[in-house]
Amino acid sequence: MKKVTPFLMFQEGKAEEAMNYYTSIIEDSGISSITRYGANEAGEEGTVVRALFNLKGQEFMCIDSHVNHAFTFTPSISIFLTCESETEIDTLYEKLLEDGQALMPLGDYGFSKKFGWLNDRFGVSWQLDLPFN
Repeated sequence: MKKVTPFLMFQEGKAEEAMNYYTSIIEDSGISSITRYGANEAGEEGTVVRALFNLKGQEFMCIDSHVNHAFTFTPSISIFLTCESETEIDTLYEKLLEDGQALMPLGDYGFSKKFGWLNDRFGVSWQLDLPFN
């Protein structure tokens, strides 16, 4: 095996919007490559066949599925962010929660200084943690 890469499958052509959003709110992040569907290909022209992006050095792969599936993301798998300050966790939680759903509002649940869990507007689940030092 060469490597392991988390993979996100978006529907309705949302992959590029999601990547742009995530890389804009998480510093030291960026999009590495995007391959798009062309005219007369399986997917809608201009949507993502395959893309690579990274969040703080963690690489992710994503696509826009050209098939409508009866399933989407689930909180059973989530992206876990370890934050460094109250300001950082508060800001990221607020931005990721926009048009999303809180699963566990930011708070002190006893296992860290501050923790929150949410589904963002794309359906991706995030856990944000501000650990005790």
